Amino acid sequence: MDLDVKVDVDVAVLTRGLSRSFGGVRAVCDVDLRIQRGTVVGLLGPNGSGKTTLIRMLSTLLRPTSGRAWVAGADIQTSPAIVRRHIGLTGQYAAVDEFLTGRENIQMMGRLLGLSSRDAKARANVLLEAFVLSDAANRALSTYSGGMRRRLDLALSLTGHPEIVFLDEPTTGLDPRSRFEMWRVIEDLVADGTTALLCTQYLEEADKLAERVVILDRGRVVAEGSPEQLRGEVGEQVVEVTLSDSSKRPAATAVLSPILVSTIEASEDPCVLRIPVRSADNLADVVRLFDASGIAFHGLALHQPTLDDVFLALTGRRADRSREVRERAYT
Repeated sequence: MDLDVKVDVDVAVLTRGLSRSFGGVRAVCDVDLRIQRGTVVGLLGPNGSGKTTLIRMLSTLLRPTSGRAWVAGADIQTSPAIVRRHIGLTGQYAAVDEFLTGRENIQMMGRLLGLSSRDAKARANVLLEAFVLSDAANRALSTYSGGMRRRLDLALSLTGHPEIVFLDEPTTGLDPRSRFEMWRVIEDLVADGTTALLCTQYLEEADKLAERVVILDRGRVVAEGSPEQLRGEVGEQVVEVTLSDSSKRPAATAVLSPILVSTIEASEDPCVLRIPVRSADNLADVVRLFDASGIAFHGLALHQPTLDDVFLALTGRRADRSREVRERAYT
């Protein structure tokens, strides 16, 4: 650990003013992070927001232009070898050898990390079973599906028992079932004490797995907190009412005026009213006001803000779904 900076033992990752420029472009700007051990932190942001650049710096693959960072108590610039002994990295694309079997890939990684031949074989057996790859262990990688390759890639990053794993879009290209399986693996890792920084384009993934979320935009941290805190900062909840008769819309709007916190949102369906409210308690108020006025409705739902709403509010755009659409068509 560096003598000039005391990093708490319960802190896995700490950054101060971390920045990286490419020519005249600042890809990451003055990022301050503090990640507690044994937690999952979700890293979100539009394409080009600096997520991968940040992970490459923390994993010692890219030197910062300015600022400092410590991973597992070691400075990423002055002690990169120490950092590498404590981390695992899964990139956006499966880093596997096509000409080897799953077992051989893991054993090779173990040997590269200094394990004996015997220990490398034992570690391969453990990981193949944990990632549900035992049946395919002796098959060439060319026969693996996309989900199997991603699971093997994560297994490779864990060969050396890392304390901290950097997951750069680990479920990219996976079908829903494979994505859920990967979520289970990540949850199991954290339950065993591993710290994870999860870079993802899938907001539901961060909502499911992360205790805290950091949102980057144009290289800067624009928001940080638990998913619940971030949703709470976005604004109103919405009650959606489906009227039985669209001609009653003006009357319904007038009846609801006592509980409105802003203008009723526009809807393509004239029978649908999207009513911004202060809290879930207003759901009962909507029912009471409609009953008193005699206005009939046949649908009622409460919509909480989502991380997608947070993303839109903070970055001015929704999370990129074009890649997801292409991936699902492919898989």
